[in-house]
Formats: sequence, C-alpha cells, structure tokens
Amino acid sequence: MAELIRIGHWAEFSWLRHGFSRRGGGVSEVYGPGDLNLGWTKEDDPAKVVKNRERWTAAVGGEGGMKLVTVRQVHGAASRVLKDRDGVLEGRLVTAEGRAVLEGDGLMTNLPGVLLGIQTADCVPVLVVDPKNRAVAAFHAGWRGTVAKVVEQGIATMKKEYGSRPEELLAAVGPSIGSCCYAVGDEVRGEFEAATPYAEELFRKQAAENGVRVHLDLWEANRRQLVEAGVRPEKIVVVGECSGCAVDEAGRRVYFSHRMEKGITGRMMSGVGVV
Repeated sequence: MAELIRIGHWAEFSWLRHGFSRRGGGVSEVYGPGDLNLGWTKEDDPAKVVKNRERWTAAVGGEGGMKLVTVRQVHGAASRVLKDRDGVLEGRLVTAEGRAVLEGDGLMTNLPGVLLGIQTADCVPVLVVDPKNRAVAAFHAGWRGTVAKVVEQGIATMKKEYGSRPEELLAAVGPSIGSCCYAVGDEVRGEFEAATPYAEELFRKQAAENGVRVHLDLWEANRRQLVEAGVRPEKIVVVGECSGCAVDEAGRRVYFSHRMEKGITGRMMSGVGVV
C-alpha cells in the first residue's frame, strides 16, 4: 500500500483529499525493492510508474476515481488554473499514459474529482486549501521557484480566481531537503538576497570536511512566503522531514533524494483535490 503523510486536522473537511507520498508501497525495483516511484524517470519501467500512480491516486483520493493532473515542472513561478472539467476528464490535460501536457510549477482548481499532483525529489511541495470556497492548490518550489515566489504569486492568483482570503487559507510545507543537508553556493545566496529582505534569516553556516558551508532553509523560506502572502502562521504546517537524511528503523531512505542519490532516483508526489 502506498505510504502517505497527511495533515491530521485537515481530515475535518469531508470534501478534501490530500497526501504527501513517501518512498515505500510501490512496485518499482530499479531504485530499490518496492519503491513508489511516481515520476517518468528514464531508469524505471513506465508500466510500473503507471501502477504506482494508480496506487497513489487511490490512496489519496479514495476509490471514487479522481483524475490525476500534473504539470511539466520548469522551476518557475507560473501556476495553471484548471477550470474545464471536460478538458480534465477527456484527457486533454494529460496524455493517454498520464504524462503532463501543461507546463508550470503550480496547479489550482475548485473542480470536484480532480487531484492536483506535484513531483519532487528534494524540492519543496506546498499544498494550500481554501476551506470557504473549496478551492485547492499545489506548488513546486525548488530554490529557483522559491526565489521567483511561486507560492506568493499562486496565492495572489487564488484571490483573483476564487475570491480567496489569505487569512482563511490553510497551508502545508511538505517533505523535502532540509537545511541540514542543503549546502549552497554564493550564486544561490545572492539570488535570495536580491529577492527578499529576510534572506539573512534563511542561511546558516555549518562545518564541513573542506571548511565551512552555507546551508539554505527552504522550509522557512516558503513558510515566510506564505506569511508574506497573508496566511496566518498558525494555519501553516511544516512537515519537517528531510528527503536527504530521513531513514526508517531499518536504515532505509524514506524519500527519494536527487542530491543524495546523485540524480539516479525516483520522484515523490504531493497532491490535493476536492471530491
């Protein structure tokens, strides 16, 4: 069975479905036995990815047959608004196999029966829920997307499209690489310093074998971005599990990590939808 993390108190909304995948509970073998690889990676068998996606969609959405829609992620700030239910159900937004047609790094909708999926293997997935208007959004925020303020701009789009009030929104920052494992160079630091006034609070120095490295806290960067957009701090959950170093009791990696596995790895998926 697909392994999921859910935000406990979101269960009070009977119309809401959501979940962050972990590594276990799938049929892929190329990265490890029983892996739930949800990405169209070059190493894995596409038929196994299809099976994994079926398992994950059923685990998140239930047996009601929600339609999974993803995007071809480009590390930017563009979000796609799904309005055409026929387009979703008739397969115009995904290929017959289930591959993404749309390009962007955010998805949002108020259509019932649609499950929005964001893929990650260290980058930050952010899910946002508007309980009043029954609208949801999912964002992919790597360091470039975070600098581009994909989440902040996405919430501005939710205000425009659904009349969402930021102070009423719920948000969750999902499993991704933590500052413990995310050393970055001067280029990344410079980009953040140019983009945000609180950049200094996002970086810390950590001893390394070859001296001192600067580490970036993408969880805090996206939490702050949510707050800057008007979301109340108490309505933001940071899952706080690092894709780089989290392991189970047997010492096996809990998540896929592009950085730690040197690019030869699978993908997690984070999803949210309205039933």
